[in-house]
Amino acid sequence: MTLGVTMITFALLHALPGNLGRDLIANPKATPQAIAQFDRQNGLTGSIWAQYWKFLDKLLHGNLGFSFRLDRSVDSLLATDLPRDLVLGGISLFLSLVIAIPMGIAQAVKRNSVADYAGTAVSFILYSMPQYAAALILIQLLSITFKIFPSEAPGGSWLNMLEHPAGLVLPIGSLTLVSYAYFSRYMRSSAIDTLAQDYIRTARAKGLPERLVLLRHLLRNSVLTVVTLIGVSVPSIITGTLITEQVFNLPGAGLEYFNAAVNSDYEVMLGITVLVGVVTVLGNLLADIAYAMLDPRIRY
Repeated sequence: MTLGVTMITFALLHALPGNLGRDLIANPKATPQAIAQFDRQNGLTGSIWAQYWKFLDKLLHGNLGFSFRLDRSVDSLLATDLPRDLVLGGISLFLSLVIAIPMGIAQAVKRNSVADYAGTAVSFILYSMPQYAAALILIQLLSITFKIFPSEAPGGSWLNMLEHPAGLVLPIGSLTLVSYAYFSRYMRSSAIDTLAQDYIRTARAKGLPERLVLLRHLLRNSVLTVVTLIGVSVPSIITGTLITEQVFNLPGAGLEYFNAAVNSDYEVMLGITVLVGVVTVLGNLLADIAYAMLDPRIRY
């Protein structure tokens, strides 16, 4: 899968109109001699398959490319930006799961109650709300109106971000609200289906306490659907925080990818795309492993 991602992305970038060398040296009036010299120096000559093979060779040696516009390697670029995304996206993903899983189960157990209708209404509102809208509402309420939290995320490294947790509340909160709505709806639906299974009725008929029925039987079997969503959501930690990074002025890999697309920085686009492809494969692999841990029938 990752190999296919690299092949398609490499072909699409080279199919773009214009000259790659002219774009990279950022000079639309560059002479043909200068462009030819630049192509020879940077391995842009030869067929697209020869260039792709050179790219794969660099990739196998852990080299994601070099940004000529920024005059730095893609590896060093991601080493600076990616930890910020991991802090932002990782914490918000964890918080959304901690809130959504018990809320989804509670709504399923109290199905068609006032609490269920209220939770469903909140989930639908948040689910249909654009990410930037949630961020702007939080800024208006908690930063401008009540002046509780700063409207910008802390700058610097990821360690500096953790040293100023107040600045992370709004960006993490905006991501958590949208993710919570996404996970809670699936968790509620899965829990309702599980409650209708025979083994739930059998456990209750044997006199097992309701708490153990929910923990041992309902939770373990209902969470499989959410595990699938987690595996799909792992890549979004890298680039899915683009809008939040823009709103809260936080440079990360998502914003870096957007700037690379605007400025025709092909090496950065290719390197981040490959990274996202690898993370997607790993996310699905971890989801499969979690299936086997949660459901013994899958192991057989």
